Amino acid sequence: MDPHHSYDDRLSIVFPMWNEEAMIRRTVGAALQAGRRLQAAGLVGSYEVVLVDDASTDATAKLADELADDDPRVVVVHHPENRKLGGALKSGFATASGDLVLYTDADLPCELAEADKALRLLRLYEADIVSAYRFDRTAEGAQRALYSFVYNHLVRWVLGVRVRDVNFAFKLVRRRVLDHIDLKSEGSFIDAELVAKAHRRGFRLVQFGVDYIARTRGTSTLSSPATILQMLRELSALYPDIRSLERLPVAVLDGEPA
Repeated sequence: MDPHHSYDDRLSIVFPMWNEEAMIRRTVGAALQAGRRLQAAGLVGSYEVVLVDDASTDATAKLADELADDDPRVVVVHHPENRKLGGALKSGFATASGDLVLYTDADLPCELAEADKALRLLRLYEADIVSAYRFDRTAEGAQRALYSFVYNHLVRWVLGVRVRDVNFAFKLVRRRVLDHIDLKSEGSFIDAELVAKAHRRGFRLVQFGVDYIARTRGTSTLSSPATILQMLRELSALYPDIRSLERLPVAVLDGEPA
């Protein structure tokens, strides 16, 4: 990749949010700062920040609207009812106008400066998805680290996808991937569904490690027994749909019109 080349791709940074009043201002501020830096460096031509308020019960919705009023690059989607991670991400992906979509959590599990590296890897290796994994998972606690280890190996074994940290919320995705897969998960299985369906379609994935920053504000529900049970239920229900997908023609995978 030519380090002096400028790109005109539009980047959408998508944040699913539920009760993030403590984080939302600093999260959006960090995303706008990252967008400005990427644009100045010629890594993107333009950018937007998409906030999906998943029926928050605190001040998240109000604060999101205020941020959108202050900056036209901030776009807000409101859910009248809570649709969990899968529903929030599907709304965010549908709203995003970018050629490239970066999804991460509102609590910023890693620095948004990692977007620079993700963009470079995407282009250098002509990848369609760049998926980050945590170098060190001990900060999330022993129980959650164990759940993550077992789940990642289950996804590899059942779906045939060799992803080190499938549920980690930092993925850069080309728009054409989202255009050629139909995501159905409403819960936390959506990360595995996205990667598995993209793999079946023939899209290319690369991975890189990041320093994980444990949540300091708000709460996470990912390690709750109910969430894990729901992920396993969706894995079982969507397995036939995932396995039935066929590889796309080379021209489509290379970005040519279908």
